[in-house]
Amino acid sequence: DDKRGVGLYPKDFPELTNDTFLRAAHGEEVEHVPVWCMRQAGRYLPEFRESRAGKDFFETCRSPEACCELTLQPLRRFPLDAAIIFSDILVVPQALGMDVQMTPGKGPTFQEPLKEPEDLQRLRAKVDVDAELGYVFRAITLTRHKLEGKVPLIGFSGAPWTLMSYMIEGGGSVTQSKAKRWLYRHPEASHRLLQLLTDVIVEYLLGQVKAGAQALQVFESHAGCLGPVQFKEFALPYLRDIAMRVKGKLKESGLDNVPMIVFAKDGHYALEDLSQSYYEVVGLDWTIDPCLARKRTGGSVSLQGNMDPCALYATKERISEIVKRMVEAFGTRGYIANLGHGLYPDMDPESVGAFVDAVHTHSRQLAKRV
Repeated sequence: DDKRGVGLYPKDFPELTNDTFLRAAHGEEVEHVPVWCMRQAGRYLPEFRESRAGKDFFETCRSPEACCELTLQPLRRFPLDAAIIFSDILVVPQALGMDVQMTPGKGPTFQEPLKEPEDLQRLRAKVDVDAELGYVFRAITLTRHKLEGKVPLIGFSGAPWTLMSYMIEGGGSVTQSKAKRWLYRHPEASHRLLQLLTDVIVEYLLGQVKAGAQALQVFESHAGCLGPVQFKEFALPYLRDIAMRVKGKLKESGLDNVPMIVFAKDGHYALEDLSQSYYEVVGLDWTIDPCLARKRTGGSVSLQGNMDPCALYATKERISEIVKRMVEAFGTRGYIANLGHGLYPDMDPESVGAFVDAVHTHSRQLAKRV
């Protein structure tokens, strides 16, 4: 493949110099708590807005060079402990044959959302993941080389229920009522769709690791509109299946296991279940108390999160106090600092810098005392 250029094969990557994030994911000792931010490559950065100006969103996603540049931008500004590949969770529905556009001011829009079970026939029954999503793999490989071993690179996917809800709602939704209607009205068809998504996601995540991803995060962004009963039936089994199958297939391929993170936004009602789902790390939003989360997960997993992103609107002094409290509550072991959701476009990059520095400063002091 000439397009990849010389030396851009998923091998001979530069040696990793800062593995703090990976050690924390595995619950090992660290000198400081590692930190990264969901949507750290985002519109809050002027250089991001400049790079993206006038370009179609998904076209950008399909350009390995553009994705690499956007992934690296926040690392030039902040001493973050991990990079996350710039992409979007909706590339998976696209791979299944659905047409998704990013509408400015509105967000993602599906031209023809799924309305009834017979619409499942419109989806590709068999997805050639390399052919459909190879551009993400190339972006990961390129970025791994360009990172020069500074920090680990995280790959990701949306979770089945979250992707299903977008495919039925046709875009963002407050209630997810069209998608939830399927769960109650068409449970068999719902399971068929969730299984189809799961199969693609497993291959997709596997391809990301083969391309060079050193950790994986699965985003169950729409856990909040499901209750415990529906979550146990329509989300949890597939989340578990993904982790088990990815780990099993990595082993079969003779590849090293990579830490996996599950982030179920507003899914704190399922915390115990999530902590026993074969993921090394459970991501938390800000609606749960860190001490309680530690107690409920029984120390069986590392935790990631969970500062309210809106705390970044506070003064730098206040941000530092909030971070100090958070780090003390989580403790420095088996902990990755992050926000409880992604960064918002109107946030000040200086505040993000203050957050990152505060995590490093306070956790270093705390680690010394332990």
